Amino acid sequence: MATTSVPRLSLEAAKVAADGAQEKAKQMGMDFNIALVDSTLHLLHFTRMPSAKLTSIQISIDKAFTAAGHRAPTSAYQNKNFLPGGPAFGIHNSNGGRFSIIGGGIPIVIDGVTVGAIGVSTGTPAQDIECATAGVEAVEAWVRRRGGAKL
Repeated sequence: MATTSVPRLSLEAAKVAADGAQEKAKQMGMDFNIALVDSTLHLLHFTRMPSAKLTSIQISIDKAFTAAGHRAPTSAYQNKNFLPGGPAFGIHNSNGGRFSIIGGGIPIVIDGVTVGAIGVSTGTPAQDIECATAGVEAVEAWVRRRGGAKL
């Protein structure tokens, strides 16, 4: 076979994730930048809530890029391996400086396949993770309601 098919997050599913993250943000009393990328690492949907930090726009996009590309949450890189002197120190400079080691990027996995990711930024890493997790959970619930992975 000369070609393959790659499952990707749909725009509709990305909007579901963004809505879920925004709802959590409102519960938290905070505004965030919320980015969704598909499995090809391209930006699919972006929301900047009114008082979200302007300097966090690109950070949220890069968190999503990293989580989808490595199929792991960006919080996985918060350990001594990625700090100065660690064997993987400097990874944050890879991919044109887009590789994020700051918590808040989470892959969206459907039926065992990473179809995209959400990246959230403006709060602390723990707050960003909380908001991003709500987005992932919203997509997972949406998929269950629809009876399957057709994104």
